[in-house]
Amino acid sequence: MIVRTLQAAEKSERRVTSETWESTRLLLKDDGMGFSFHITTIYAGTTTEMWYRNHLESVYCITGEGEIETLSDGKVYQIAPGTIYALDKHDKHILRARTELKLACVFNPPVTGREVHDETGAYPAMEDMTENA
Repeated sequence: MIVRTLQAAEKSERRVTSETWESTRLLLKDDGMGFSFHITTIYAGTTTEMWYRNHLESVYCITGEGEIETLSDGKVYQIAPGTIYALDKHDKHILRARTELKLACVFNPPVTGREVHDETGAYPAMEDMTENA
């Protein structure tokens, strides 16, 4: 059994920060669950372009308000507490936070823990991570 608290994980190397967000990775590849689970904060007033070409992601909004735009068709979806969205087609997207967003995120395949977005907005593929290790 794996038991962790968000508060303890936030004080460890499981917390990763970037210019527009911070993410605490509660479950990672090494935990052997087949997915990773993160609590991510998107800073208020920020815009982040992302493209998880190597991962599928599902996101549940706990608090805050914003929107997500899919770049393939320009559709904009509102995000508020209780909203879930799934990037089931490796969708290129833009996430805009009107207020601070607190999100619960699941990634498949799981991330290893230190990933940040590359110049395309993606996390590297697992093969890329092992090649660079």
